[in-house]
Amino acid sequence: MSRIAEHLVVIRGGGDIGSGVTWRLRRAGFPVVVLELPRPLAVRRTVAFSTAVSTDRVTIDGVDGVRASTPSEAITLAAEGVVPVVVSDVVPTFPHPVSVIVDARLAKRPLDTTLDQAPLVIGLGPGFTAGTNCHCVVETLRGHRLGRVMWSGSAAPDTGVPGEIGGASTNRILRAPTTGVLDWLVDFGEVVESGAVLGHVDGRPVTAAIAGTVRGLISDGAVDAGLKIGDIDPRMDPFAIDQISDKALAVGGGVLEAVLTWLDSTPC
Repeated sequence: MSRIAEHLVVIRGGGDIGSGVTWRLRRAGFPVVVLELPRPLAVRRTVAFSTAVSTDRVTIDGVDGVRASTPSEAITLAAEGVVPVVVSDVVPTFPHPVSVIVDARLAKRPLDTTLDQAPLVIGLGPGFTAGTNCHCVVETLRGHRLGRVMWSGSAAPDTGVPGEIGGASTNRILRAPTTGVLDWLVDFGEVVESGAVLGHVDGRPVTAAIAGTVRGLISDGAVDAGLKIGDIDPRMDPFAIDQISDKALAVGGGVLEAVLTWLDSTPC
């Protein structure tokens, strides 16, 4: 067994960014377990391991994610090379020591992650300060610092403005117009025009502000007003819906760097 395979990594959050991190680590040989909510809020569900919560299984670029019922089952699956997804809003007790915890929930504010939860605790983006609530922070803001590992200081503050893709930023994001029950009329990969009605929340339309390909749709069900519920990609590339984003891969690369740096400094 390689030294890498001995170190269990727990990822809190199986959305698209957390899944990019998970994919990088699993491909490098680390056993990885993902923790998710009973109803995940991921928008890019085609590239999110959290999708396994509702479908029991999902495959992302050759890596399989499988829903696990218990921490013990998760350890068994992780040892077999798949990514187990456990529904839990806290870090459960596993029958194997946890070496690394990555908080990939992207809440953009401090939650319940603490330094004493694992030998290495990594925070992604705003809300984390190295040495305070994590050992290191990985930058999630698009730009030349994206994916950079910081062993001191904090990530850039939340700008409140989505990153630009294909010349679109805020206008590519779909948000719930009211609190209620969401019902979509479209599916992933469909090309839509500006002004098209994509779904409804309690009868109020969810309308596309730009033309593009539907690449993000939160699952149908109850939503709060203003919640991010979808994403339109103006690049008109239907194949992009099944590809991990450059941002997720960059952040995943930063996490992999942090873990390997920590391992290099840890006595055998």
